[in-house]
Amino acid sequence: MRKVLVCLIALSAVASAQGWKKIFDGTSLNGWKHVGPGDLVLENGVMVTSGGMGLLWYELERFGNTTVRVVFKTDGARGNSGVYIRMPEAPHDPWYGVHNGYEVQIEAGGDDWHCTGAIYSLSKAAKRVQKPAGEWNTMDIELKGLITTVYVNGEKVNEFDPSKPVPERVKWYEPIRGPRAEMGYIGIQNHDGASKVSFKEISVKR
Repeated sequence: MRKVLVCLIALSAVASAQGWKKIFDGTSLNGWKHVGPGDLVLENGVMVTSGGMGLLWYELERFGNTTVRVVFKTDGARGNSGVYIRMPEAPHDPWYGVHNGYEVQIEAGGDDWHCTGAIYSLSKAAKRVQKPAGEWNTMDIELKGLITTVYVNGEKVNEFDPSKPVPERVKWYEPIRGPRAEMGYIGIQNHDGASKVSFKEISVKR
């Protein structure tokens, strides 16, 4: 019994040292709020997109100088979602995150500016390392000052410096260009009824 207790204490110390805090752990959607069509629903401990386009955001705090970890899987090559970061205010509609924050894209089939790890239409992914549909992926989004760095499955795929030039805005649904906040709310996109993307963990580490 003593050995078991020592082992549990050691494991707890390791987890604490790593500094990760789960803001979605598969047990509830407490602290999250949804705006717009569709929803993200809890199914067997996993958050699953349904319909859209909507936005589920974490309302309890804003994050800056933080790494956001999202563990996700898609049901097909066109499974479409995204992680919103740097939203300065509570979003009042599902497009708020697009035009006032940044969307870190989730979609295996998009072009380099609109695929997993890209900052949607602003900074392209340097490589594609998303696993096949049905397999879990880990995306780490590091917010350091105004710099955003994205890792997918342990590999660096993007580093976005907003002080550098970005492509011209050509489509109505692309984000309005301009500066974003260092600190802001984060959220998850449910894109459309044909896309199913699942999330089993969302954690943060300051």
